[in-house]
Amino acid sequence: MRAIWTGILSFSLINIPIRLYHATNEEEIEFNLLHKKDLSPIRYIRICSAEEKEIPYDDIVKGYEYQKGQYVVMEDKDFKKINPLKSKLINILEFVIEEQVDSVYYEKPYFLAPNKGAEKHYILLREAIKKSKKVGVAKFVMKNREHLGIIKSYENIMVLMQLRYESEIKNPHELNLLFKEEISISSSELDRAVLLINQLTGTFKPKQYHDTYVEELKNVIEEKKQGIKPKSKAKVAKLIYTPPEDLMSTLQASLKENKENKEKKKRKIIVTK
Repeated sequence: MRAIWTGILSFSLINIPIRLYHATNEEEIEFNLLHKKDLSPIRYIRICSAEEKEIPYDDIVKGYEYQKGQYVVMEDKDFKKINPLKSKLINILEFVIEEQVDSVYYEKPYFLAPNKGAEKHYILLREAIKKSKKVGVAKFVMKNREHLGIIKSYENIMVLMQLRYESEIKNPHELNLLFKEEISISSSELDRAVLLINQLTGTFKPKQYHDTYVEELKNVIEEKKQGIKPKSKAKVAKLIYTPPEDLMSTLQASLKENKENKEKKKRKIIVTK
């Protein structure tokens, strides 16, 4: 695994040299855009809108449009003038209880590893975070932007979880047009809905979940590669909206179906053994 960033994790007066790594793999199938006529690849080129010709990468600069058609050109040296220390620092500002950070703010995780010689400092902070049952709220600069994040322990390492700022979360109250009228829910409907949730409750095991859509897509690609015409692998189920007057009967039917499915699974396990 290759480090994407090196710097300092600052914890009060304690500075820990660390390396930052991507913690996730983006699993997706990439497609090339082709000309339908002859399947030749479509090429993207950089065209100057004034001269109508392709521009080499070395002749391209970054510009901020402060008003229509007016730009301030920014060079690499300009970015370095903005507090160069910040671009090499993950600064823990405070510690909070993790449950106070709503999951809607979570954006992207990174693994943190100590540089050689900083192992003891790293382990001390990791164990202190674990024992306190808190997370550190931190700021760091990456890709010309200051990000917010939390530092938490994860298995035997520390993770930097990049967060969204509150200003980036849209106001949910803008959707209040969906609830112009008060809708009444009976206690019996609520009880059965909770019972259904309890019936479907299990233990979260991440390994049991995977992207079946990508797997099926790969199978279709393989079949087409072999000259086989792909066939639908599953029956298309009709999604039927449950009218409010049928809600109770649908809840009852769901409870019954789930109970029967659980009993079938139990019998299957017994037979298999």
